[in-house]
Amino acid sequence: MEQHDRPNGAGADDVEDLKAADARELHQTVREMGEAELARPAAALLFSGLAAGLSINTSLIAEAALHRALPDAPWRELVVALGYPIGFLIVILGRLQLFTESTVTAMIPLATRPSIAGLARTARLWGLVLGANLVGTAIAAASIEGGLLGDAEMRRGALEISARILTLGPWDTFVNAIPAGFLIATIAWSLPNARDQAFWVIFIVTYIVAIAGFSHSVVGSDEAFLLLFAGRTGLAETLFGLIGPAVLGNLVGGAGLFAVLAHAQVRSDAAAEKTGGRR
Repeated sequence: MEQHDRPNGAGADDVEDLKAADARELHQTVREMGEAELARPAAALLFSGLAAGLSINTSLIAEAALHRALPDAPWRELVVALGYPIGFLIVILGRLQLFTESTVTAMIPLATRPSIAGLARTARLWGLVLGANLVGTAIAAASIEGGLLGDAEMRRGALEISARILTLGPWDTFVNAIPAGFLIATIAWSLPNARDQAFWVIFIVTYIVAIAGFSHSVVGSDEAFLLLFAGRTGLAETLFGLIGPAVLGNLVGGAGLFAVLAHAQVRSDAAAEKTGGRR
């Protein structure tokens, strides 16, 4: 019996091969991005990370402005959350160093070629970027509390929004930060293919983080520092009860889950191709 051609001449195996090739190309692109970040001088990482920490404050400012303008209604939180992606759009499209984005880009090179030296380079990048991000958010939070950004009503709105992080204990914050780290890592993984849709990829993913109430370490540090400077929390609670657990949770979600799974997918494809097997 004569066998009919498949549409466009592509069989199921051809489609699988094409998908695997696309995944490997994306993996290579993200790995090269990570290698470039790992090779950057410390000063460049610090300045970029500081700018990111200052810029991410735009999320809290936008949310507070919407909170100030809207009535106290059941739908207000959904609309206020529209301000949350603004800081991410500025930081990511501006190619500034954000800790949660670097969890996947820096982890892919390490997963590809594991070594003590590679681990040290990755830890150096994360330490510098996270430290600079936190300095930036601390300065931004102090500016809100000191009345340099916005009026008194906006400050009250920012404090009300920030106070939501106090409803979670350290363990709950850690668990709540894992999906946030995973989702933000998907942005870094998706952007090379997003092209003209980059705006919407960033906006939709970060809006989901906001409405779901997931804990993001850098935006959360802005809120935590504001509560600290307003006298609502102490230094130990701020660092070890609010920021620290969120950082660890984001690392688990971004570097421990997404980056490792994304790398394992490509490694499995390559191994199957060498042996002539199929997944």
